[in-house]
Amino acid sequence: FPRRYPTVELRAETFNGATHVPVPSDSAFLKALLFDLRLVDDHVFVEHRDTCTRINHSSVHSVATDAGDLWPVLAFQKSGLIYACLPLVEGPLEPRPPLLTVSGLSQGLALLLGIVDYISPSRKNEAEMNTKIGQLRYLLIQACPLGTPLNTNIRSLNCSFEDIQETPVDKDQPAWRSSTYKGKPQVNVCITEKVKCMQYDQRDVVDTWQVYGAVNCKCDIEGSAPRVILTLNLPSNGPPLQDVVVHHCVTSVDPAMLMSFSAQPLDDSVFTGPYKFPFIPPSDSFDLCYYTSQVPVPPILGCYQLVEEGSQIKITVNLKLHESIKNSFEYCEARIPFFNRGPIAQLEYKVSYGQLDLSREKSLLVWVIGQKFPKSLEVSLTGTMSFGTAGKEHPTDYVCTGNTAYVKLYFRIPDFTLTGCYVDQHSIQMFVPGKPKITASRELISSDYYLWNSKAPAPTVYR
Repeated sequence: FPRRYPTVELRAETFNGATHVPVPSDSAFLKALLFDLRLVDDHVFVEHRDTCTRINHSSVHSVATDAGDLWPVLAFQKSGLIYACLPLVEGPLEPRPPLLTVSGLSQGLALLLGIVDYISPSRKNEAEMNTKIGQLRYLLIQACPLGTPLNTNIRSLNCSFEDIQETPVDKDQPAWRSSTYKGKPQVNVCITEKVKCMQYDQRDVVDTWQVYGAVNCKCDIEGSAPRVILTLNLPSNGPPLQDVVVHHCVTSVDPAMLMSFSAQPLDDSVFTGPYKFPFIPPSDSFDLCYYTSQVPVPPILGCYQLVEEGSQIKITVNLKLHESIKNSFEYCEARIPFFNRGPIAQLEYKVSYGQLDLSREKSLLVWVIGQKFPKSLEVSLTGTMSFGTAGKEHPTDYVCTGNTAYVKLYFRIPDFTLTGCYVDQHSIQMFVPGKPKITASRELISSDYYLWNSKAPAPTVYR
């Protein structure tokens, strides 16, 4: 069973330059591979294959062809079958780059192992195995439509293979639209922004925060190549989107949108929209674009102080929700771990809002703030504790030693984005018959949101 990707072969020719070796015909490649694996002519000594200086310690081979050596060919035997693929090397082949730098190897191995997992259970039943190999062509259209594996769990795709078209009925149908939808048109769009933050509450260390956004779409629309135009909107005072990366199904964008980088200071010439994305959607859910933005303040400002006084530790945590942030959480909590110490033996605390829980291992405090901050938008926690003897089950950390410690915040705010970015349902244009049902949502989620102890030096790696 062969499967070739002309798009990948063209990319290889571009990346490899003068060192590029073209892939021969399927029959010629199979003959060369069997020869290299010593499955044919194994009684004949061939120096480049059988010399003692060439000992393979992995499943990566260099296969000799008339045009030169194909490398890296990933090939192995399993239950009497040979599984092989030729990963893309994004660069020159001479000198050969280290295997760990070739990302296509891990992708190719994952795909081959997915095929093994799909075919192997039928190995003893030849008729069933032949049926599965016949279905493999349809499954790979879903799993690896353009040469980059999207889903290596081939077995999970088995239920829907009959809906896949081997060759599009319409010549205009793109390769990434692997199946056609029948039914009432509907579009679901969700903007997810994640905010990372490092706060130190120290004069000589600058706090940092970053916002990363993704726009996920699921378009159930009839037709072989339906066209959709989606527009992202910002409020008048919203920070512009930067570092925009679009999905390959997007047909065109304003070049200025792609030229705005967060590494450069903002100026008057930065692109502020409209952010229009015309595209032909894939059949499944996909991320239309990714972006970053330089927001002026983090959503929750805080400070954490931990000091040791004899055998006791005193902690103080103050949190303040910025007034521009929607005060409606799905959840909001602060987790305070204590590394390299024993279990908490004694605990006295006072919280101005919410409740404080102690983990089963008695090494983690969980401050559940809940779904709203109070009217003052400020909450505080103070506590005094002592510890018992440390055991193997208690957390250790080579970075957080002594008073170097942190509080980590976890929260999700539905129907809100830090940039103010939103999708106007009425601005979505679809050139298809019927009135589609459009659902748009957005959310803000914390990601690596840390408050470091201001009474101790924070690790250099986080500064």
